[in-house]
Amino acid sequence: MRPAHPTEQAVGMQHYVSDADGVGGRLRAADDHFRVRELERFSTESVDADPGGYPHVVFRATLRGWDTNDFAARVSDALGVSRERVDWAGTKDKYAVTTQLFSVDGVDPDALAALEIDGVDLEVLGRAGRGLEFGDLAGNAFELVVSEPNRPETAAEITDELREFGGRESEDREIGVPNFFGQQRFGSRRPITHEVGLAIARGDWEGAVMAYLGNPADAEPEGTQEARAFLEETRDWEEALDRFPNRLRYERSMLHELAECTGDPDEKTFRAALERVPSNLQRLFVHAAQSYAFNLMLGERLERGLPFDRPVEGDVVCFSDTGSDVPDELVLPDTDRLQRVDERRVGSVTRHCERGRAFVTAPLVGTDTDLADGEQGEIEHNVLEDLGLAPADFDLPDEFHSSGTRRAILVRTDLALESDPLTLSFSLPKGSYATVVLREYLKVDPVDLG
Repeated sequence: MRPAHPTEQAVGMQHYVSDADGVGGRLRAADDHFRVRELERFSTESVDADPGGYPHVVFRATLRGWDTNDFAARVSDALGVSRERVDWAGTKDKYAVTTQLFSVDGVDPDALAALEIDGVDLEVLGRAGRGLEFGDLAGNAFELVVSEPNRPETAAEITDELREFGGRESEDREIGVPNFFGQQRFGSRRPITHEVGLAIARGDWEGAVMAYLGNPADAEPEGTQEARAFLEETRDWEEALDRFPNRLRYERSMLHELAECTGDPDEKTFRAALERVPSNLQRLFVHAAQSYAFNLMLGERLERGLPFDRPVEGDVVCFSDTGSDVPDELVLPDTDRLQRVDERRVGSVTRHCERGRAFVTAPLVGTDTDLADGEQGEIEHNVLEDLGLAPADFDLPDEFHSSGTRRAILVRTDLALESDPLTLSFSLPKGSYATVVLREYLKVDPVDLG
């Protein structure tokens, strides 16, 4: 192992598991250098099906230079319907070419098919009885070009090391990496989302607000840094409103809540300020705290030299999803099917892991979390103790509440490597990050992973 970039270490990714020098370079020099195609698990009826029973029209769109939320708003405007009637299974980045599913409730399929939007190819697929949801996405297939690599020749050596880490060397093209949460989970340029979530879980609503409003980052414009620093020093909410730029609409919304308070804000007011941001961001704060703890647990397991591809006594494993609608490109962990591995079961569960039928897990800690036993249990308890957290701390109000789950600690994928230009093609289950694969190859500042 070798130390990770300092920005990655700050969000719990302490090491690379490959020792070879990175190829260097950067991603997303052009939108078509980052291609993502959803691997779907959602069936539709004919477009001629009864609209009463199947009111949602499903379409597949290939987007160039479109953020998913912005595209959904553009579709709703063009059709003259509420934005709330447009659904999708996975959010994608603007600086990419993405192919994904959308559904719209109660529209004419012909009107949808007739839409002409710059940078969009659209195909109506059929009708469904409900709108798309996150669970309808099995994973994503990626084709990523590395621009201006300094050492492209090391890519093959890195692949060999990751193949060994994955533990199934007979699978010629299969590599494995720790299933870290990538930098995007925390903020690539200003990684503070988990700090907000940790403060929430500790019941420190004021600390959570200040983690979001303060914490100036070098990657931000100078004026923004000055505004955050001013607020940290003065707690002058009204003056800060004049200093924070209009583009920081979530920060300004929080500041409005605090400026409207008579006297010094109390914890109730600070919580109300946090609740000014959209509900999905409220949930993201807590999820980021869980993700940070998860990353730390994986890092500690690496440092102890425990395997990722097979269990040790005390581990909790999950089994693979055996649904008939799982795409051929993927093996999906099913974290609803868990088993604790005692001494008698280590051998049999190891064989399941070798065949891709089971996965060692670590917790995304919530109110329903049962921690592992054995050495992995020590790791989980130690990380939570160091963070000042316990599962019961996630019994939080409204959108901040989380019951928790478990997550596979290893992600495997077949990887194809091409050299001119240096291109990596692979598929990952939903919730796993392409940048967690790419960081092993480039070993650069996470900003260059885009």
